[in-house]
Amino acid sequence: MADKKPGKTEDNPEASRRDFLVLASGATAAVGIAAFAWPLIQQMNPASDVLALSSIEIDLSKIAVGQSITVKWRGKPVFIRHRTAEEINAAANVNLAELPDPQNDKERAKKPEWLVVVGICTHLGCVPSGQKVGENRGEHGGWYCPCHGSQYDTSGRIRKGPAPTNLPVPSYEFIKDNIIRIG
Repeated sequence: MADKKPGKTEDNPEASRRDFLVLASGATAAVGIAAFAWPLIQQMNPASDVLALSSIEIDLSKIAVGQSITVKWRGKPVFIRHRTAEEINAAANVNLAELPDPQNDKERAKKPEWLVVVGICTHLGCVPSGQKVGENRGEHGGWYCPCHGSQYDTSGRIRKGPAPTNLPVPSYEFIKDNIIRIG
């Protein structure tokens, strides 16, 4: 007569108890591991102060035509300019073949009268000037980086100097006609 292997049979009630204990032990171990791992994984999420800086809302109704403001977003300056009709026309009528980093003005401004760009020169990370009347705006009426002479036009596109690319456009959306959310 051959030896019977231990297993779940009607003759062996111990096997069904053993299966239950293995399943219960495994489930308890899984819950314990999850309870231990959860705080370790959760601590890698950004803190609430970091999440608060991830997006900002700006009321545009206080910015006059031709005026610019600088806001801080994620530790970076962001230039918001309420462009005049002349600035919009100048940005729209540029021959893209002449630009080091060709980009259409319509791609850079969701509404033609509002330009939103990160105000960090793409050459070495300086902050360009030219937002206030009387400041040196370079030859193209936009922004001028005094460190190495990079010049940006009224759409934030590089026109002259060592900067390789245009001023970046952050992700933003119009919540209302006069309020934007950056981030």
